[in-house]
Amino acid sequence: MTRTAQGEELAPLEIPITRTLIVSGAIASRDYQDVHHDAELARAKGSPDIFMNILTTNGLVGRYITDHFGPTAVLRKVAIRLGAPNYPGDTMVLRGTVEQVESSPEEATAVVRVVGANGIGNHVTGTVTVAVPQGPERPGTGGPA
Repeated sequence: MTRTAQGEELAPLEIPITRTLIVSGAIASRDYQDVHHDAELARAKGSPDIFMNILTTNGLVGRYITDHFGPTAVLRKVAIRLGAPNYPGDTMVLRGTVEQVESSPEEATAVVRVVGANGIGNHVTGTVTVAVPQGPERPGTGGPA
């Protein structure tokens, strides 16, 4: 992570919000609330459609960070807050800005401010603390020893 600097902006990630993503994320996280898979019941409860659960959002934020920092990255803290719901047919764009970087001989740690926006506003905001081991690289892996 030595190339990461405070103020660096991560490349944005566009995520199409599909019914399949919403339902499969809810099932994978064992969240069987009807508002995440049954459009008719979601509408009966006042929502225009099914919507993404926070655990799916949390997983997508984690993926965004580890895609940027690499396969040895370890999420140390994820502090997110939901806002505008993610409904099917929209797109969420995740963006990140490095707020802080600390380095030791063993690992480099960064705090990244993350915002995920969709067509109606900010779906998710928060910070992620990520650590990447430092040290000599192992031959053929591109990663730390």
